[in-house]
Amino acid sequence: MPRSGRQLRIAAHGYEAVIASIGATLRTLTFEERDLVVPFDADAVRPGYRGVTLAPWPNRIVDGRYSFGGGQHQLALTEPERAHALHGLLAWVEFEDRLVLDDRVVLAAVILPQTGYPFRVEVEVEYRLDAEGLQQTVTAHNVGADAAPWGTGPHPYLVAGQGGVDDWTLLLPASEVLTVTPDRLSPVAVEPVSQHPEWDFRSARPIGDVFIDHAFTGLARGGGLAEVRLTAADGHGVGMAWDERCPWVQVHTADTPAVADTHRIGLAVEPMTCPPDAFNSGVDLVTLDPGATHAASWRIFAV
Repeated sequence: MPRSGRQLRIAAHGYEAVIASIGATLRTLTFEERDLVVPFDADAVRPGYRGVTLAPWPNRIVDGRYSFGGGQHQLALTEPERAHALHGLLAWVEFEDRLVLDDRVVLAAVILPQTGYPFRVEVEVEYRLDAEGLQQTVTAHNVGADAAPWGTGPHPYLVAGQGGVDDWTLLLPASEVLTVTPDRLSPVAVEPVSQHPEWDFRSARPIGDVFIDHAFTGLARGGGLAEVRLTAADGHGVGMAWDERCPWVQVHTADTPAVADTHRIGLAVEPMTCPPDAFNSGVDLVTLDPGATHAASWRIFAV
């Protein structure tokens, strides 16, 4: 068994993806043999959260503490250097196969009641390829007796082509950015990107050496979809699109200056159903009642 779990390969219309069962992780995605996401080896321990499914929350819960349903909860601090609970509870969980076809896989896992999250939620993750690219859908089903807080999103690092983040052009149709503290990246306030021109990519422009690790909202949509595009000098690239179920998107330039092999080699684009620390702010937080379901999806495609 490879360290990243079982390897589920799907292919259609020039696209090919490999899903690793640990974390229901998108390990590779190519179009006509061109990488669209930063891959990693099947027998590697997945680098950080690269390609993982984020649930039951995306991003950070500040100090790992929150209140819900009249109770106070303390999660493990999985981002110890900043003392936050990061990216949910399923990153290192083995998902089981529900369906495996040539162009589609469905995996599932159950979040069991535990310290900090005493709720039981079944999570189903579908990856499907068609002529429009790779669509991922995450569906939560509350199979417990109590209402549960819920949020989700993906964590791909997009690749436009030759070069790296500094060389690529970004189109990000977001009019607002969530500012954060410089040390812990804890949320501060939602502000217009016009006040922060370094993060204003409403018109496509090169990223250059700009540092980004922020959530954006106020997304302009065409036909109900928000769309981010990342392109290389030759005009080819990669895009992501999603609907109103994800009113937020986290963008990160993958800065690891101490590790040259991973420094700014891909741009994390993470559509999210809620912003960072939503378990405390309540902003766009889903309350999943017993027996209820919630689904959100997004698509990655070649440009």
